[in-house]
Amino acid sequence: MDPFSDIRPFNDNEVSSILQRLQSDQAFLNTISSFSFPRLHRYLGPLLRRLVAWRLKAKTRNLKTVDDVQLLVESYVAKSIDSTCDSFTISGLEHLQDQQAHLLMANHRDIVMDPALVTYAMYRAKQATPRIAIGDNLLQRPFVSDLMRLNKSFIVKRSVEGRREKLAAFLQLSDYINQSITQDNASIWIAQAEGRAKDGNDETDSAILKMFHMSRKDEDFASVIQSLNLMPVSISYEYDPCDLAKARELYMLDSTGAYNKASGEDDASIAKGITGYKGRVHIHFCPIIKEASDNPKALAKAIDIQIIGNYQLRPIHYLAWQQWGKRDQQLKVTPPAFSAEELAQATAYLAKRSAQCPAEHLPYLIEQYANPVQNYYLLQQAVPQPC
Repeated sequence: MDPFSDIRPFNDNEVSSILQRLQSDQAFLNTISSFSFPRLHRYLGPLLRRLVAWRLKAKTRNLKTVDDVQLLVESYVAKSIDSTCDSFTISGLEHLQDQQAHLLMANHRDIVMDPALVTYAMYRAKQATPRIAIGDNLLQRPFVSDLMRLNKSFIVKRSVEGRREKLAAFLQLSDYINQSITQDNASIWIAQAEGRAKDGNDETDSAILKMFHMSRKDEDFASVIQSLNLMPVSISYEYDPCDLAKARELYMLDSTGAYNKASGEDDASIAKGITGYKGRVHIHFCPIIKEASDNPKALAKAIDIQIIGNYQLRPIHYLAWQQWGKRDQQLKVTPPAFSAEELAQATAYLAKRSAQCPAEHLPYLIEQYANPVQNYYLLQQAVPQPC
């Protein structure tokens, strides 16, 4: 019996049957047809669903393995990069060890594009692509789960209730991650904290680090972490397509103490993250943490130092920091010598987004872009610059 059958990615021998299931999933076909033909869908829905099913069958006819699926997905990621990014750059690839699995712990700004870009970077570098942790809150519809698990995603059960059920879910997840890296030699991508960093604060949750250790309690914490080849990954976006939506959510949380997502809100965020303008995007693979602390909080801080220290700050971040009412006035911030063209573009972009943002949401929009500056300079003035 497979102890991970309900959370693991699909295997090669399951690909064909899952693709056939998707080809007849009316909710999936309806979603694709409404997205592809927004005007005609209202009047020609049944006909368009049949057209989408036919095109899907033709495009996936030769897909037999997970690698085949990933090859198709990578082509769509490449198109997204070409159409939404001014540049996409990668550094730190020399830290990836050939023929060795890694636990890739990254900052998290975008639901889909964060792991997609890391996977794409590794694919381009001819490295084995990672298995991707994704919360079950994003898998409300069966076809979404099918699509994600076809693309090497595994499920994190965030919605379980009850102490015993949560403990069982964490143990299963811990066991799966450990087995993936130490036995299957398969890398793992996981965010440094649950949910996106909507305020621009990239901070590792030590509870996630403790989870890695749960299934190996007979070993000391530091030894377990070292066996997983934990590698921080820093993902930098110049512009965030979801910044206005994040500002609204932060405002609602501050003003009412709660935020209840509307139906389809995650889907909209996913679509906007994929298709929205991002400017310059950079990924840095940090060195593997060789000397792991026995203290999860100290280890979380070490990961933060790498992620924040390697985040690429752009003109918009400095412009936002200068406008931010909550900035540390005592902090010595020295912007690099940006070109006049860069500054003009960032000024125009920030002015445009500010004009689109309700006045009460504006401080939260500014905060998203300002926090990376404050965190970076607080770090530089506290510790030596990381590798």
